[in-house]
Amino acid sequence: MKSALLLGGLLLTSGMASATENDSKIEHALVAAKAVARQALDRPMSGLDPAQRQRFADGRSLFRQVWVVAPSRDTDIDGLGPLYNRPACSSCHSGNGRGRAPDSPGERMREMLVRLSVPGAGDHGAPRPHPVYGDQLNETGIPGVPGEGRAALHWQTSTFTFADGETVELRKPRLEFRELAYGPLDGVLTSPRVGPAMLGLGLLDAVATTDLEAMAAQPGADGVQGRVNRVWNASSGRLEAGRFGFKSNSAGLLDQIAAAMAGDLGLTSRAYPAQPCTPAQTACQEAPAGGDPELSEAQLEAIAFYLAHLEPPARRDPDSPGVRRGERHFHALGCAACHRPQLRTAADAAYPLLRDRQIEPYTDLLLHDMGEGLADGRPDHLAGPRDWRTAPLWGLGQVQAGNAAGFLHDGRARSLAEAILWHGGEAQAARDRYAALQKAERGDLHAFLDSL
Repeated sequence: MKSALLLGGLLLTSGMASATENDSKIEHALVAAKAVARQALDRPMSGLDPAQRQRFADGRSLFRQVWVVAPSRDTDIDGLGPLYNRPACSSCHSGNGRGRAPDSPGERMREMLVRLSVPGAGDHGAPRPHPVYGDQLNETGIPGVPGEGRAALHWQTSTFTFADGETVELRKPRLEFRELAYGPLDGVLTSPRVGPAMLGLGLLDAVATTDLEAMAAQPGADGVQGRVNRVWNASSGRLEAGRFGFKSNSAGLLDQIAAAMAGDLGLTSRAYPAQPCTPAQTACQEAPAGGDPELSEAQLEAIAFYLAHLEPPARRDPDSPGVRRGERHFHALGCAACHRPQLRTAADAAYPLLRDRQIEPYTDLLLHDMGEGLADGRPDHLAGPRDWRTAPLWGLGQVQAGNAAGFLHDGRARSLAEAILWHGGEAQAARDRYAALQKAERGDLHAFLDSL
């Protein structure tokens, strides 16, 4: 009797095809599965009228746009650099999913970057930029402008053993800077960050600040106590509640986009009019600009409209017995104390389609002490070195299927088990309960998380 494997709708039967043919078919099936997952993260919300769908498409085009060096005949898309990391938003957020960390020091960072600062507070309480290299390492420069250098990741591994004997390899990154173009990075504080998934950003932006403050005022079990970060919103010109970024260090969607365009692509805007050049980087200062500013308000707003109206992927197999059991474990372990299943958007949200909606992002958008194991040693506004924003969990399984990306701020965790085992601080009690589960129970919890 011949054995068969069903993968992505493709039936492979042993004895009827060579191993090479089967390998090729499996590879094609995996590619197709990833394409389906990526498409699930790029759907517009239902209810957009034709004009809004066109605006959505325009924003998507700009999000995927590969920007070029100025001067260019196409002045709408020039101004890249002079220093930058990647030439397009989608370079770090492929398929709107999470970025991936390099597996070895010889592999370049393609979907992540390294934040830099020195001790002390900068403007409005932000991290104080390094005087020579600024607030992040820009590895690439346009012709005539040296890139700042390269960050190499070395992985330090350890093994965790569950009570039932199953083992999990954990890894933690160690940074090494190479080919530094502007001198040594003395006294620098660093934090490697993978590109986050672009899921439900408009809905998270629409949660009222008063709701964040109310959640922060409610002490939870196991010593859980969330906090609101207070950050400067350059787009609005005032201090506001942080809700985006791994440390809730960005207050609003429009400002988050403008800051990323400036820091990652070197594109100026009304909110961020200065090129990312420090006084020591003379070639950067002398490079031609692509306009003043290089990114128009209309372009920024189009990208914001696109990201705000991406539909979070629907739950998968929510009524499966294993998923239901996993959901019960999720609550019994105490995970929901931070990963709140439901929030509600404000009635006066900026976009009508996002108003007064119950959403299921599995986050409280608050800062929590996550322990020394995840500490980056780098404060950010009111966030301390051990503090991280509760990561939203919606779309978790589909992001992973589409990108084979890592979890946590630096992509260290290659599986759900690794990600959970790194939890400490306020999450230590929940993590310890997870570690005490039997293998089948852990599998049910993972199935639940994968269904989100």
